[in-house]
Amino acid sequence: MDVNVKNLSEVSREIEITATPEEIQPHFDKAYREYQPKLEIKGFRKGKAPLDLVKKMYGDLIENESLEEIASELYRKTVQEQTLKPIGDPVLVDIEYKRNERLWFKIQYDIRPTIQLKEYKGFEVEKPIHTLKDEEVEEEIIRLRRMNSTTEAVARATDDEHIVTGEAQELDKTGFPIIGKKTENARFYLADPSLEQPIKDALKNAEPNGEYRVQFNHQHGEHSHDVNLKINVAKVERVVLPEVDDAFVAKITKDKIKAVDEFRKTLRQDLIEYWNEKSRRGLVNNLVAELLRRHEFEVPESLVRSVLSGLMEQIKNDSPNRQLPEDFDTEQFFQQNRAYAIYQAKWALLREEIVTAEGITLDDSDVTGIAEREAEKLGIDKERLINYYKSSDQVKDRIVGDKLMKLLIDGAKVKEVEQQTTLE
Repeated sequence: MDVNVKNLSEVSREIEITATPEEIQPHFDKAYREYQPKLEIKGFRKGKAPLDLVKKMYGDLIENESLEEIASELYRKTVQEQTLKPIGDPVLVDIEYKRNERLWFKIQYDIRPTIQLKEYKGFEVEKPIHTLKDEEVEEEIIRLRRMNSTTEAVARATDDEHIVTGEAQELDKTGFPIIGKKTENARFYLADPSLEQPIKDALKNAEPNGEYRVQFNHQHGEHSHDVNLKINVAKVERVVLPEVDDAFVAKITKDKIKAVDEFRKTLRQDLIEYWNEKSRRGLVNNLVAELLRRHEFEVPESLVRSVLSGLMEQIKNDSPNRQLPEDFDTEQFFQQNRAYAIYQAKWALLREEIVTAEGITLDDSDVTGIAEREAEKLGIDKERLINYYKSSDQVKDRIVGDKLMKLLIDGAKVKEVEQQTTLE
């Protein structure tokens, strides 16, 4: 075989392979034998026609249909013989076959980039922190009360704890209704923090059968547009919040907690743990972003496609019947998520490089330790979980990742920065 490898970029190669008739004939013979049992030829039982007759009648068809598979086999053989180190899936970009002369084809493949490790310890990185306030605990209790509230019809809204339901019709600048812009049974909870203030103001004294007009400019990031609404109210309901007592606590915790004081204490601790975990995620994100900023290298396109395909597979698994929606635009999805995919692929490569440089390894004690910590939480027998974790590449990868992140955080100059954020 004649082989020629061409560099397309730092991470992309193109290989041209030319094979003689003698080199590809064994592959054709294999293809003939595989087709033979499938063929029905007059005068012979199915699959029993002589091989020479099969070649004579269907040789051209069988040879042409097997060309791509033969190209793949010859490519794999060349990779082994020349110790090439492709990553990702190769792409057949051109193929040409001249019977009794040659098989020529061209394949593009990616290779791992050469990464020159720069300083990955000792630099400053920000850690967002949040100091929990008493009013945040009370806000969470109010949220829980609203989730467990009831409603009763009233003649008029008197405060924010009311829901106004009616027909919302969008109007043009002259006040005429816009066709197709009417919402039946539009529901406005006046205590909803996301509800625009002008709508709250217009409906603060709303009554059934009343008509209310709202005009304001809606700002959304850099975008803004005028809102002109006519709301015909059908009903007004008062939201009845449950009292915070032992019965309420027992209900929402499913009898795990039965006293208000204990509930407040537990809720406070849960919120602290929530913010601590969010703080840690913020630190990790900032650390990874800084590491990637310090290491510039090209990311192989095949890895980017792999990340995008994985994201799309997640959407499919979360969809009904594990099927993508009929109107799903794959190309648009790939474009919208490409930057994220490059980021993830780049971090995966850099992460492996640092793991190798630091000699981070995994032993049985690491797997046993995490299984012992998680067995009770997951409600699974410890020994069973240990055996599963030992066989799971995903779990092993997570443990190695955790060990790496601890090393990087311990080696960084962490600067805590107070963040005024809200619950997600």
